[in-house]
Amino acid sequence: MKPQTKSSPCELCVSRKFSLFSDLKEQQLCQLSESKNHITHKKGQILYYEGTKPLGVFCVSDGVVKVFKTASNGKEQITRLAKKGDFLGYTSLLGEETYTNSATIVEDANICFVPKDTFLKVLAEDTGFHRKITKALCNDLGMMENQLTDATQKSIRERLAFTLLMLSESYGVDGTEGEKIDIVLTREEIAGLVGTATETVIRLLSEFKKDKLITFQGKKIIVNDKKALARLSDFYG
Repeated sequence: MKPQTKSSPCELCVSRKFSLFSDLKEQQLCQLSESKNHITHKKGQILYYEGTKPLGVFCVSDGVVKVFKTASNGKEQITRLAKKGDFLGYTSLLGEETYTNSATIVEDANICFVPKDTFLKVLAEDTGFHRKITKALCNDLGMMENQLTDATQKSIRERLAFTLLMLSESYGVDGTEGEKIDIVLTREEIAGLVGTATETVIRLLSEFKKDKLITFQGKKIIVNDKKALARLSDFYG
């Protein structure tokens, strides 16, 4: 049983300004506060499994969650890394279908669970929130189309360079040597993001280091030359 902790009211939640709940009216915020569960999850714990039925939505208060699909050979294809303020599970809930992916905690996380009835009630009452959810669904569809295009048209080297850029954009911390990606991902998880074999990622990361594009600080990656990675990833192409 995961430990449930006392949560602050939604109107006082720091991460709310990063989420789709940011502009909700006081009445809807009170509804959320009264019905939500705030749970602490440890690294490696499963948040939900592919094929199970959603009973509500998850809002990440802090921490990192990886969303992935498992191929027939057992390998993970990571479709997203969710962070502070992100929603999880709402697409399957709104589509009235089972989860099309699974989610696992990458870094210790505090996550609020909003029951289905409360979420749908707030969605029906607040037109601004409804528009935000519709826009988010469209953005998700656009991201899926881009991922499919990249998988068929970009080389593995280009996809790895692009992945490192996106990780530095979301988790980068400036330092004296470069921008540190302040999240620990295994080589298998990076391979899951890129969509390739772990051995290939290990070899390419070594080549990137040799070319002085990146360096390593323990298990974390430091990006030394974002412009070169952008050129390599054909980011501006």
